[in-house]
Amino acid sequence: MTPTIRTVLGDLDPAELGATDSHDHLFIRSPLLPGEELDDPAAAEGVLRAFAAVGGRSFVQWTPYGMGRGADSLARLSRVTGVHVVAATGLHQAAHCDPDTLRALYDGLAERFTAELTTGLTAEPATEPATEPPGPPGPPAAPEAPEAPASPAAVRAGLIKVACDPGTTTAHTRRVMAAAADAHRATGAPIAVHLEPRAHPHLVLNRLHVRHGVPPHRIILGHLTRLPDVRVHRELAAEGVYFALDSPSRAGHPADHQAFDVIADLVEAGHASRLLLGADTTTRTARRAGGPTELLNDLVPRLARTFGPELPGLLLTANPAAAFATDWRTP
Repeated sequence: MTPTIRTVLGDLDPAELGATDSHDHLFIRSPLLPGEELDDPAAAEGVLRAFAAVGGRSFVQWTPYGMGRGADSLARLSRVTGVHVVAATGLHQAAHCDPDTLRALYDGLAERFTAELTTGLTAEPATEPATEPPGPPGPPAAPEAPEAPASPAAVRAGLIKVACDPGTTTAHTRRVMAAAADAHRATGAPIAVHLEPRAHPHLVLNRLHVRHGVPPHRIILGHLTRLPDVRVHRELAAEGVYFALDSPSRAGHPADHQAFDVIADLVEAGHASRLLLGADTTTRTARRAGGPTELLNDLVPRLARTFGPELPGLLLTANPAAAFATDWRTP
């Protein structure tokens, strides 16, 4: 089989991927970030149009199940903007999800991830309460044919998103990572990992690779810039994992010295082939700072000036094409 990248509009030849924001969000919500939800399809369309205007061609959304990933909007947004969009299945830390939802999900979790990769994204439970109390009962209405809702059924995920914990690994995370590994074995999908500032990424790699058999080149670690030890960066790169280098800055984009210095060290150490770039816009405040457009307008020119014009193409185009391309299997 020829490897392809699974987008919301179908499988894509990696040669067609183009300049890629490899870790970002068009839609996301969390009880930990009240009032900062990204939930407006018109705003998401504006983000993609602005990204396309500066040369962006593909956008990888890491928002997993239960966090408002906008499954019913992604295909339309990709069509009208011309930007390839890759969606995610998976689960974040338990704190980001409704407890009742999680309890209902745990049975058959690997099967859910696999189905979302091969058949289509499933609808998420409603999270908003009714705005008005119900009125008094009236006479029964005549039956009507229900209006067909916008269905995300034809929109398949192209990666699995999981997360480590800020401290001791929880039972939730152990369960989610095991299910992600099962879904990877069933489909070949890459696994993207949210790292915390106090994370032990070697333990994450050990859990996914050694314990569950996921090859390192199918693992993408996010937020490496949160971890200051360059020795750890180099050791992980030597193992063969990919890094989605996004920024921890409050501005919400990777045009800061932390991201640039991490990239520079890994390039100089000979690990440029393991690096991906992403803006990781998770809040309304961060979106106002520019997000993926700043990725191409600020960080990329700095990299070109420092390392030559070939490096941005490697980090934005060639590496994502390899990291997200899969010989897709259907169980």
